[in-house]
Amino acid sequence: MSQLPIEGVMPALLSGVRNASQLILKAAPGAGKSTYFPLQLLKQGIVSGKIIMLEPRRLAARNIARYLAEQLGERVGQRVGYRVRGETKVSDETQLEIVTEGIMTRMIQSDPELSGIDLIIFDEFHERSIHADMGLALCLEIQEALRDDLKLVVMSATLEQQALARLMPEAEYIESEGRSFPVEFRYQPLKANERFVDAMVKQIQTLMHNETGSLLAFLPGVGSILQVQERLSGLAADIDVSPLYGQLSFSQQQAAIQPAPSGKRKVVLATNIAETSLTIEGIRLVVDAGLERVAKFDLKTGITKLEQVRIAQSSAEQRAGRAGRIEPGICLRLYSESQLNQQPYVPSAEILHSDLAPLAMELAQWGCTDASELKWLDVPTVSALAQARSLLCSLGLMDEKHQLTTAGQKVQQLGLEPRSGAMLIHALADNDWHSTALALAALLEEPEHNVVDFSHSVQRLQASKHSKQKVVVTRAQSLANRLKLTFDLAQVDERLAPILLAIAFPDRVAQRRVQGNRFLLASGHGAQFREDDPLSGSDYIVAIDLMRSQGESALINLATELDITQLRSAMAEKFILSEVADWDDKRGKLVAEARLCWLGLVIESKELPAPASEKVTEALLNYVRRQGLQVLNWTESANELLARIRCGVEWMPEHAWPAFDESALLTNLDQWLEPYLVGINSAKALQQVNLTQALSAYLGWPLNQEIDEWLPTHFQLPTGSQKKIVYQVGQEPMLAVRMQEVFGEHSSPTVAQGKKTVVLELLSPAQRPLQRTSNLASFWSGAYQEVKKEMKGRYPKHVWPDDPANHIATTKTKRQFNQ
Repeated sequence: MSQLPIEGVMPALLSGVRNASQLILKAAPGAGKSTYFPLQLLKQGIVSGKIIMLEPRRLAARNIARYLAEQLGERVGQRVGYRVRGETKVSDETQLEIVTEGIMTRMIQSDPELSGIDLIIFDEFHERSIHADMGLALCLEIQEALRDDLKLVVMSATLEQQALARLMPEAEYIESEGRSFPVEFRYQPLKANERFVDAMVKQIQTLMHNETGSLLAFLPGVGSILQVQERLSGLAADIDVSPLYGQLSFSQQQAAIQPAPSGKRKVVLATNIAETSLTIEGIRLVVDAGLERVAKFDLKTGITKLEQVRIAQSSAEQRAGRAGRIEPGICLRLYSESQLNQQPYVPSAEILHSDLAPLAMELAQWGCTDASELKWLDVPTVSALAQARSLLCSLGLMDEKHQLTTAGQKVQQLGLEPRSGAMLIHALADNDWHSTALALAALLEEPEHNVVDFSHSVQRLQASKHSKQKVVVTRAQSLANRLKLTFDLAQVDERLAPILLAIAFPDRVAQRRVQGNRFLLASGHGAQFREDDPLSGSDYIVAIDLMRSQGESALINLATELDITQLRSAMAEKFILSEVADWDDKRGKLVAEARLCWLGLVIESKELPAPASEKVTEALLNYVRRQGLQVLNWTESANELLARIRCGVEWMPEHAWPAFDESALLTNLDQWLEPYLVGINSAKALQQVNLTQALSAYLGWPLNQEIDEWLPTHFQLPTGSQKKIVYQVGQEPMLAVRMQEVFGEHSSPTVAQGKKTVVLELLSPAQRPLQRTSNLASFWSGAYQEVKKEMKGRYPKHVWPDDPANHIATTKTKRQFNQ
């Protein structure tokens, strides 16, 4: 570990930790910030209490702990230990714990004062995981309210320095410059129609033939890694090819990062898991595709979409840093320098595009109902938190006041994802379900790669043939111990699995549509299997893992077949029987049915006799909700009134306007449209409804009177003529008028209680636009003179005075005007 760049700033670092409560460290990849720095803290006893260092990934946490323990000549679990999900190696003598960020959040929630802990280090903070952002927000509050002696260090190779400085203005800032060795950059952007996999294979082969050392290639996902691996089968015999990605077992990942055997070199094909914290021995060559796959959560569907995007500049910097750790290296980029410069410096924080249900649980446990009360680099959005809380309420983990229910508190204590937790807590009511639910919770945390039918994973677990058998069984036993239960693999009942999974994923119970492999989810969205998947013939499934694709339907990656009769027997209270009236578009008639539903899925239906008039109205309201407001009779008058109201809402928010956006109008049809459906008994007859009256009534007194004063439909000109004011949402109000009719006027009219100046579109005598202005006085004294020169020759019979600001307004020609 000698001669690391971090050594140059080590005195400043150690002094900073001693004397400051907050420290920000920026150090290039390979500088030694994750290894040499914490080791010196430990050796020199800078703090008396325990040091916790957070790592974004389990692989990095384990490897750093092992490496540091080796440097001390000890075993892991003595002075240096680690905690990751499902595995803990610490002891009473452990002074430095390397933990994954989710574990850190659990530690904070269970002991908000962090007793015995003096220093927390946020390593590789640039990755901006939800847990890192949450952990830092909680630690800053702890430091402020409970532990002013707690020390925080935030470090990375590519920090958002200005943003962090705003978040932690008192923090000491230290920067370690430079890599250990220089890196030569080469740019080989893809040619037209060239696939990056082809280019990657070609460049790897060329570099391994012409250069020394081992190579690390960055690819966006598992699919491209496997393609490249297959194509590299013809490399020289002394070159090993190793994949490296998150779904591999720990032993497979270790094989990828170990040094090549004596006399051999290696090619490591990795996702962005290799960007940070890992040192892969012998690497001096890097080939960067410049791509990564980012999961983005869709608030409307509750489904994640995996997008392949270009990496940020900071990620490119991290990747290149892998090449200069042990000797001068080469970084070959499959993109141009200009393409790189067009990218943002740092990637978008996970908190801005992920499912926030786990975060909402953490906030509730912390007693924080308003996220903005904490200090964040990026405050979680109100809409994303609302969606997350809605899901948690449906799972029975949160109440309407955003407080955790008893079940929610138990789930938090177990450290489980909300869906798995809800399933497990529900299963506690039935002794025969315990072992199955425990197994499922553990299996959901460790899904097998390329397995679509979840029942196959359950079967392999029962047969002790699961690819992660030991990890899953250990996790299930750990959960059982915390619940004071016994886990017995022999008691796992595969038949119960679909029912329990329906409890965890109620919105993802899905019904097969008439055509092919397509399904309708209980949430109302579509999903489908890949071609010829055996599960595509099932009548009902539970879709566990969905990924939004380019089409309308989500792709089902993991599911299990569901016997709906069995679910009805076990969960009868979740099925709702109701009478529903709706308009059948195809048959052009009213349909009234008794329906048995699981959320949005109609499981059974039975036609009812001719419905009463209120059912007819209900059916027509359903029809409008489904088809949209455009099926109504939007006359010019109705459209103009709606535009005026929406402008009023925007321009004068201090008044108590009802919500008039399209979503609100559809939601509140029963309030404003239903009273006007008396005698309307068909979709066609909806054209008879007077929407102007309906909207005015919904606006209510006195607003429906005051709007005519605040936002008048017309403006009376000095000539006596009335001209219509045009209102459009998001634009200024406008009045089209012939220029001669506003001679003598010194200012434009105003509306919205004087808050808005009407834009005048000044027209020629032939009603063609000449100029737009909201400042008449300025126009008369300036641009008018140019307009006058052009118009005087074109319209000689009309008045074009030299001083229009003091001329009489007119609709007449010169001859008429002078008579």
